[in-house]
Amino acid sequence: MPQHVAHFSINADDVARARRFYEKALGWKFNAWGPPRFYMIETGPDQPVLGSLQGRRELIAGQRTIGFECTVGVESIDETERAIVAAGGRIIMPRSVIPGVGTLLFFADTEGNAVGAMQYDRSAT
Repeated sequence: MPQHVAHFSINADDVARARRFYEKALGWKFNAWGPPRFYMIETGPDQPVLGSLQGRRELIAGQRTIGFECTVGVESIDETERAIVAAGGRIIMPRSVIPGVGTLLFFADTEGNAVGAMQYDRSAT
């Protein structure tokens, strides 16, 4: 069964500057959530995809993340991890649990693009 993009992140060197830009350019609203310099984005009243603004990071060591970082919602993180490796991808950030959200991992596709996979589970601890 195909999986869907469930979340995107915007990585920024200057989070406050990026926030002002998207507020003015697209009318998005930002709500502080979790760690410092991390905001959930409200893109509209019926937003089908969640978004966040965060400090820039390197999902692939030595390579700054540029562009929107996408996370795909998956039914099984176990099956997805096996399928990624079998298809020639590699795990670049091992699984981690985000309490109340689910289990997340990041992988590199065969072209070196970093992508997240999240098994959503509100009871995750």
